[in-house]
Amino acid sequence: MTQFLQIVTTLVVLCYPVAVYFGLNYLPQGSIALVLCSLLLLRFFINKQKLKSLMLPIAAGIVLTMSSYIAKANDWLLYYPVVISTCMLILFAHSLQWGPSIIERLARLKEPDLPESAVPYLNKVTFIWCIFFIINGAIAYYTAAFTSLSTWTLYNGFIAYLLMGILFTGEWLYRTFWLKKR
Repeated sequence: MTQFLQIVTTLVVLCYPVAVYFGLNYLPQGSIALVLCSLLLLRFFINKQKLKSLMLPIAAGIVLTMSSYIAKANDWLLYYPVVISTCMLILFAHSLQWGPSIIERLARLKEPDLPESAVPYLNKVTFIWCIFFIINGAIAYYTAAFTSLSTWTLYNGFIAYLLMGILFTGEWLYRTFWLKKR
């Protein structure tokens, strides 16, 4: 049952912009905030011991959705992608400052005996992700503050994910093909 709830809450978090779009257009005032807050709370308790680094964005989402519900301010829901980008920037930048970087940790999951010569490259990749989160957060803020709900949903529910996928795939291709030739 826990695994099923994990999958459902993951899908809801990934589909957050689409859920907000449909909730604000088709559900009674405040109901989407309450539903999203409940699902984030569930995710928080499911992940408590597993993914401690993801607790910050989930907790921030709980505060934001609950505040939106209490204040009856639906537009606050639009700032969750900004919160996520900010939290991820903090996590990635903190890992660069205090080490090991997030990307190094992920690389060591696949290759525990990673050579020390790879660490500077992995730190650069982590830095690139930090830049991405700054730009993505700024665009997410702009879409929340100054564009229509449709534009916000398009960017935060599709384009941002596409850009993350391009960055991830581009780095993987570079690492797989270019660095192995050296």
